[in-house]
Amino acid sequence: MPIHRVAVGLYQDEVHHPEAIKAFFAEFISTLIFVFAGQGSGMAYTTLTDGGAATPAGLVAAALAHGFGLFVAVSVGANISGGHVNPAVTFGAFVGGNITLLRGLFYIIAQLLGSVVACLLLSFSTGGLTTIGFALGAEVSVWNAFVFEIVMTFGLVYTVYATALDPKKEAIGTIGPIAIGFIVGANILAGGAFTGASMNPAVAFGPAVVSWDWADHWVYWAGPIVGGGLAGLIYELLFVGRSHEPLPTSEF
Repeated sequence: MPIHRVAVGLYQDEVHHPEAIKAFFAEFISTLIFVFAGQGSGMAYTTLTDGGAATPAGLVAAALAHGFGLFVAVSVGANISGGHVNPAVTFGAFVGGNITLLRGLFYIIAQLLGSVVACLLLSFSTGGLTTIGFALGAEVSVWNAFVFEIVMTFGLVYTVYATALDPKKEAIGTIGPIAIGFIVGANILAGGAFTGASMNPAVAFGPAVVSWDWADHWVYWAGPIVGGGLAGLIYELLFVGRSHEPLPTSEF
């Protein structure tokens, strides 16, 4: 059971260790890169259309920007921090015993800060344009959106486990980041018109802070966290099945 391998971690080892500090900075920078590309594409679309209604072409553009941006963000952080770039991925890794609680919490703080800084940079560099927060579709209730975010994030974190965290894989290589970018792009095409397809609390947090718009914000935390946790549990229970063994610190 993965729950047997869940660990809190020692503060000195998980926070003060030089390698841990490098990992936190890597998560900060990777998330900044990802959010700057994804959020920037949305702001560019709004500018080019003078705030017009969303179109299928705009949805495809958002999917491509997020997919490409995440591919790069995961790739550049993979060998330092694992390239989580997402609190839901970090939580899923924690549930499966692949990261300690302390390190996971600092990963999440770094990811949230990276998102906020990316949105502040976008607002400044575009002359004060408002960052685009996530919002529900006209016919979508908060509970519809909650389930949508659970399912999409489950697919994302399951992909992360299968291509990056599975202990049978010797190295992440390029297939992991590519697959992760593809599933995010595909989910945006599927759910972008309904929830905005966040799948990542950090991605929703930055724009909410900068624009100070918290409407239905809990959905973009609760859905991804539940989906990520379920993916971590199910993959570890069904396909890894490791029993009592030391936490593999080399995977951090």
